[in-house]
Amino acid sequence: MNDRITTFLLTPVIAAGLAGCSKSVTYADVEPVLQERCAECHTGDQEGVVASGFSVDSYETVMKGTKLGPVIVAGSSASSTLYRMVAGKTDPEIHMPHGKNPLSNEQVETIKVWIDQGAVK
Repeated sequence: MNDRITTFLLTPVIAAGLAGCSKSVTYADVEPVLQERCAECHTGDQEGVVASGFSVDSYETVMKGTKLGPVIVAGSSASSTLYRMVAGKTDPEIHMPHGKNPLSNEQVETIKVWIDQGAVK
């Protein structure tokens, strides 16, 4: 078989295998992202905290969620509002950060992996 065809056919298999080997992600990896991209509105008594109740002041406040309840379902990024909002998987009017450039793919992936791995501290 042609080497190019072999590479083309095997690349998805190799990528899938490597995806399962990702490093462990903890809140220590996620906190800098939240501080850089969310803290402007979601700390202390800032507008985002007042409006939603969501604060990135600590692991505990992140896990508490909003006035309406948790935004993280440990083990399921697809079910987690936080991930869905920063990944652009919600109504564009409510994606986060509101009115700012979206998180980088790497930042979104860090949050996704952290949640999928159980959102551990």
